[in-house]
Amino acid sequence: MALAEDRLRVVVFTGGPVLESDCAQFVAALASRAEIDLAGVFCETRHRALPGVVRDLWTRRRWLMPLLLGQRLARGLSRSFLGPRAELARRRMLRRLRERIHFVEDLHSDAVLSRVARLEPDLGAVYGGPILRPELFEIPRHGTLGIHHGRLPDYRGKKTTFWAMYNGEDEVGVAIQQIGTGLDRGDVLRDARLPVGKLPLPIVRRRLERIGLDLFVEAVLCVREGSATFRPQPGIRRALYRDPRAGHIVRFWMRYFARLFGKQGFPGSRGT
Repeated sequence: MALAEDRLRVVVFTGGPVLESDCAQFVAALASRAEIDLAGVFCETRHRALPGVVRDLWTRRRWLMPLLLGQRLARGLSRSFLGPRAELARRRMLRRLRERIHFVEDLHSDAVLSRVARLEPDLGAVYGGPILRPELFEIPRHGTLGIHHGRLPDYRGKKTTFWAMYNGEDEVGVAIQQIGTGLDRGDVLRDARLPVGKLPLPIVRRRLERIGLDLFVEAVLCVREGSATFRPQPGIRRALYRDPRAGHIVRFWMRYFARLFGKQGFPGSRGT
């Protein structure tokens, strides 16, 4: 049902010690739309800022932590140097929104559930957050949407852009889906694919993030206009992908450079 002249009240759910750059861009994009009322952003984390980032990376990735910290720093510097005006505008927007951004230890605590309910949201939006339970994702009256950077239903779970390229796929995907009880099994509202070619993984990720951000905003506006049409995913059953181990990462880059410098395809078989 369309909301006519009313603004769509949206709450965003995410996770991590900081508001990640792609999520921050999404939040800023929502806040900049006259048709959308960004009611709140709830980020689940036990530790905040840089110390929290270090703790989180060490817990999940161990000795890869220095490499991943360097990668984050490089991405931040590249945003500042390549698009200083856009980066400055994004930071100003986030400062204006800081009273609506809440870092909480548990998204499903009674206090947070009550706080979200009091906002009376029309729609929830998950961007990089933990797995939500029905008591949270069913609060918004139009339910909750989530973004998945992976081609559904073939690539469900974590780091699916990495795994698609690891497997030698010609393209990667991103989808906006209805959040439900099955992980990455929700009905799809919007999706898109991106050819890989010989592009390196960081560039593919950035381009896919940009496509996904625009797709997500478009999906939110479709809900407001009452034109959202969902389609069920095909019943393909595949195991969930997990975080790659160090051996997978080394093998991935060996395969990538072999392909880049003209050797025939990716050595080794497809799959994990």
